[in-house]
Amino acid sequence: MSTENKPKRGTVTIHKVDPQPCELDLGECRTNLLPLLYEMNQIATETGDLSTILNILLQLMQRHLKVVRGMVSLYEPEDGRIFIHESFGLTEEEAARGFYYLGEGITGKVVETGQAIVVPRISEEPAFLNRTRSRDVTQDKRLSFICVPILRGKKVMGTISAERIYDNRGLLELDVEVLSILATTTAQAVELYLLENVRKVELENENRLLRLALKARFKPTNIIGNAKPMQDVYQLIEKVTRSKATVLILGESGVGKELVASAIHYNSPSSNGPFVKFNCAALPESIIESELFGHERGAFTGAANQRRGRFEEADGGSIFLDEVGELSLAMQAKLLRVLQEKSFERVGGNATIKVSLRILAATNRNLQEMVEKGSFREDLYYRLNVFPITIPPLRDRGSDIVTLADYFVSHFSAEMGLTACRISTPALNMLTAYHWPGNVRELENVIERAMLLSEDGVIHGHNLPPSMQPPASAGDAATGGLDARLETIEYEMIVGAMKQHRGNITAAAEQLGLTRRILGLRMAKYKMDNKTFRQSA
Repeated sequence: MSTENKPKRGTVTIHKVDPQPCELDLGECRTNLLPLLYEMNQIATETGDLSTILNILLQLMQRHLKVVRGMVSLYEPEDGRIFIHESFGLTEEEAARGFYYLGEGITGKVVETGQAIVVPRISEEPAFLNRTRSRDVTQDKRLSFICVPILRGKKVMGTISAERIYDNRGLLELDVEVLSILATTTAQAVELYLLENVRKVELENENRLLRLALKARFKPTNIIGNAKPMQDVYQLIEKVTRSKATVLILGESGVGKELVASAIHYNSPSSNGPFVKFNCAALPESIIESELFGHERGAFTGAANQRRGRFEEADGGSIFLDEVGELSLAMQAKLLRVLQEKSFERVGGNATIKVSLRILAATNRNLQEMVEKGSFREDLYYRLNVFPITIPPLRDRGSDIVTLADYFVSHFSAEMGLTACRISTPALNMLTAYHWPGNVRELENVIERAMLLSEDGVIHGHNLPPSMQPPASAGDAATGGLDARLETIEYEMIVGAMKQHRGNITAAAEQLGLTRRILGLRMAKYKMDNKTFRQSA
């Protein structure tokens, strides 16, 4: 079908069944409906209540259109389901059976195409499903069926259907026009009902599933690491989630303070509330006050509208103030009031705003030293330091370095679409020997870089950054620097092959392209014993 001849939404399709001229003269006059249509339009405009509007609509159809059965069906686009919402002439059981899917039956086709469909004689229409099982084959054989879409713009939200006791084509077409007017009148109320009820439930379910996913993601037991210092942190998180106490999270940059804050929020009684994050060091002081407390219209140049601050946005949940040690003394005083009274005023405003929230603060600075030097308020420090949690640096977490490295390898393998890499033993030794000034964040970056440099699916020591290389293989201009680098690479390749083949010298030699004798000599050079690899993975 060409685009020019394709039916448009809102047009009428009359199925080609040529009925006999109707023998009944019902003496109907559609001009009598005009005042009723006007009255219904007024009711729909004033009330907006779908139940009231549909009751009037169905009464109008029953009394003045000589309709035997009338139905209003609504469409759920998320699952493609169409169901009878209101009707007359049907029992509750029959109405409950009247559901369809997109394109199914006459009703499904009307929703799918957005076109009205007229069936002059139901008994001669194979597409008519009679899913409600409400029709008697003998008594209802001369019924006609009209179905019009309820349209809001180009969006189909449901249908209005009617079964008539006559089959005069002229009157059927006229009834389509009347029902189309009724559909237009109800469209806004139908849309509001779907948004507030059917789709609201779906959105609530989706929101609940997302919150459960977030809760699982930030569950303390899912924070990677089993070292004793981290076990102590988990115990503190579990205890503090039961209350609304202010938490001060301490630790070096990159240890995962934000992850701990997320774990506290998503496992607390206020986990259904918002979780707002704010970095106190990310913005200049002139903007921070407006960002935290909001501002009124005209409070300063450029404040064209009223704006809510982060504390208002976090009402009912938690706010995470990262790098709180970077706040100026003036901002510290204003933050102190929020901690004490849970109230504040917007910039340029006089109205006091009360909030109910939990404050989670974090810093990598020594606040106690700052208090002694006068750069941090003592009263604010004690207000923040209600429940301190110190996150240990990575260098103090021992075996967690290997655990985290393996996690990041799996994570980036999936992200880059690569087969899972493995980390060679020399590379692991270098990772555990490093002092990690950037902590977990630095380890993550190191693994990502090493995977990009790796060419054989193995992270070798030479794939790690120069800062992690031992002095003898740092690649500088010292005498023997190149030889030392080559020896390191050779050593790593032999260890990797022997580890992969569990100490089988023949298989390892074949992988390396060496004879068994030559590999034995190289292993002797590095004082290797194949027995040490038999139990390694």
